[in-house]
Amino acid sequence: MMFPTLRSSCHPTLHLPTWLRATTQKLLGRRCLATVADSIVQDPSRVRMCNLEKDSSLPYAGLQRSLKQVRRRIERPLTLSEKILYSHLCDPLSQDIQPGTTFLKLYPDRVAIHDANATMALLQFMSAGIDKVALPTTIHTDHLTMAEKGAKEDLAAAKIKHKEVFEFLASASARYNIGFWKPGSGIIHTILFENYAFPGGLLVGTDSHTPNAAGMAMLGIGVGGSDAVDAMAGLQWELPCPKVLGVRLTGRLSGWGSSKDIMCKLAGMVSVTGGKGKIVEFFGPGVDTLGATAMATIGNMSAEIGATSCLFPYTESMGRYLQKTNRAEIAGAAKENLDFLTPDEGSSAYYDEIVEIDLNTLEPHINGPYTPDLSHPLSKLKHAVKENGWPETLSASLVGSCTNSSFEDLMKVAGLIEQANKADLKMKTSFYVSTGSEQIRATAEDAGFLKTMRDAGAIVLSSSCGPCVGQWNRTDVPKGEANSVISSFNRNFTGRHDGNPGTHSFVTSPEIATAFAFSGSLSFNPVTDSIPDGKGGGFKFDFPTGEELPTTFNTGEKLYQAPVSPDKAKDVKVKIDPSSDRLQVLKPFNPWQDGNALDLPILMKVKGKCTTDHISPAGPWYDYRGHLDNISHNILTGAENAFLPNHPRGTAKHVVTGDIDAVPVIARSYKNSNIRYCIIGHNNYGEGSSREHAALEPRYLGAVAIVANGFARIHETNLKKQGMLPLTFTDPEAWGRIREDDRLDILDVENIRQGEPLTMVVRNKDGGQWETRLAHSFHEGQIPWLLKGSALNHVKSLM
Repeated sequence: MMFPTLRSSCHPTLHLPTWLRATTQKLLGRRCLATVADSIVQDPSRVRMCNLEKDSSLPYAGLQRSLKQVRRRIERPLTLSEKILYSHLCDPLSQDIQPGTTFLKLYPDRVAIHDANATMALLQFMSAGIDKVALPTTIHTDHLTMAEKGAKEDLAAAKIKHKEVFEFLASASARYNIGFWKPGSGIIHTILFENYAFPGGLLVGTDSHTPNAAGMAMLGIGVGGSDAVDAMAGLQWELPCPKVLGVRLTGRLSGWGSSKDIMCKLAGMVSVTGGKGKIVEFFGPGVDTLGATAMATIGNMSAEIGATSCLFPYTESMGRYLQKTNRAEIAGAAKENLDFLTPDEGSSAYYDEIVEIDLNTLEPHINGPYTPDLSHPLSKLKHAVKENGWPETLSASLVGSCTNSSFEDLMKVAGLIEQANKADLKMKTSFYVSTGSEQIRATAEDAGFLKTMRDAGAIVLSSSCGPCVGQWNRTDVPKGEANSVISSFNRNFTGRHDGNPGTHSFVTSPEIATAFAFSGSLSFNPVTDSIPDGKGGGFKFDFPTGEELPTTFNTGEKLYQAPVSPDKAKDVKVKIDPSSDRLQVLKPFNPWQDGNALDLPILMKVKGKCTTDHISPAGPWYDYRGHLDNISHNILTGAENAFLPNHPRGTAKHVVTGDIDAVPVIARSYKNSNIRYCIIGHNNYGEGSSREHAALEPRYLGAVAIVANGFARIHETNLKKQGMLPLTFTDPEAWGRIREDDRLDILDVENIRQGEPLTMVVRNKDGGQWETRLAHSFHEGQIPWLLKGSALNHVKSLM
């Protein structure tokens, strides 16, 4: 069984709650407790891990000691990913380390949660009866602000509309020793990079783009809310032991080439599943030519190939960034631990795979539509647009976001606009700018970049996610109308930005997106083409240039709420209105009952790409992320049902009445009638966002199992955490044999064992039947999650 374990002395001022300490002592005994994970300790020098937190310091001494213990077992050169990951093991002396097979038990250095996931994560944390978080944790209000009119108006509207949620998050943060970043402060990944990321650290964040921390040689791993709760409680956090995909960079970017093109090209090379179960580790001489924020862009985008995380070795550019953000002591400590922050010589021979990208010859790339791995070199995009009949005229261009709003990015955008101004050239499409943080906004304002953009007609949005996560109140294009947009965002699934399935979204660098705004066409190539200037001539852009960092950063308005003292925290009342339609106290799911997986009808058979956006759409549904009953009205509304090819997405047929209706209507009818059911998925089911609502909703509405040809890592874990059965066809052809009126018997679930497939009997309406084998990834420590009804139920049962 999986038992909770005390955190080591790496955070001596942070303790597990009394109930958990007592439970652990009872279950494991004092002898074990004395030896568990005291491998991670604070440095005697007490260099702060973060300027905003007085009580946490860099853990290099303990990490180095753990690494020495690992080296006694792995007698070969280690990759950087292995060094950082294995040095955070709870038990480096005996942990079973088999990439692709075993689960690692780890102690992260910190947790970060954004507002769209924080409500549910905090409700789960509160339901466990824990007094305060056991390691540094922050909450970031970035997802809930709708983009429409501009920063000032949009933020004011968000503070009114989401007042109840923001007050809950602020009060819960104060109560449980959590740092709280207020609306307008910035996007989670940018704030983490500016304030908390440190070389060699391990960060878990409730967003799939947490690998943004790679730009600071930090392992950032996206997780669901339940995983975050485990870490917040000081429990061992589990991760499937990843393989390592090495990406060797040679040469240097030049001209229109950008760091975004590195990941756009890599996505085209390996696909959206190419990084599954792997850390993408960059190495080679090209690495030293990149700035820290450029590397962060690459790390951020690694989520689009399904990577567990992404990593760069420590470089001088990271030190420069730390200096500019008032963290010189961390840069100094990193230099003293370079052996820990760089791969061993000869370790490239132990990458599981290696691909190479030559930056000298790398062409700008534009990826899309509808998937981030449909990669087009700039010189070939025009042909692809015409060949596929995609809308050629652009309806909008959007730059910025957590992926691409660095000082260098915005300087390049402003420089291109200034070039166009000199030629009296005007933008031919709407142009939106999202700054990643208040610090970036204030610094870009000081530099004149934002004034240049506004003068050109740009709408400068708030420092929040906005259109990148579907928070775009778009009125210029009717829903369903085909149109094309281009952005420097990271993701472009169907309806991702504006909820319109007709929007063809293309992702690229901010400089290409800016140049395209002046041409208004996807057929434009700024490297070779000119734009008519209205005077009988033509204007051709010079390639963009930008400085890596400003002379100094302006931190802007102070929008951070620090944790209060323990004495004051005990008196804080967490604000939840009992009559709220936004927040709902969670009730535990029922434990597993014998026969739960027998005689299951099929809610729907998903066909094609089914991301978490398809399972639990964002946009207006963000309002209900803290209310499980209400948000469950959106379940699978974006998914295509293979059983109903002539009906809209998100529809299903009721197995009893024969009625065809929206999936949530049918699912809720089954729940009310106590009809348990199964969902059939397709390939890489649940890719994309880390949102655990995509797992909570089917669980809440009575689904027992999801059977697919494959799952994305985070979603599979989320399903297991909520007491569901994510099962994989061992024979992918079995998916095609499943019929609408079949009944499914998944046998002997009550005796499920690690590594042993289950058998599913498929009974046809005509009386025939057949069997197929289903694989699962439950290990012995996770099986109680299923049998107890959820991981949280299991933890509470140990109290």
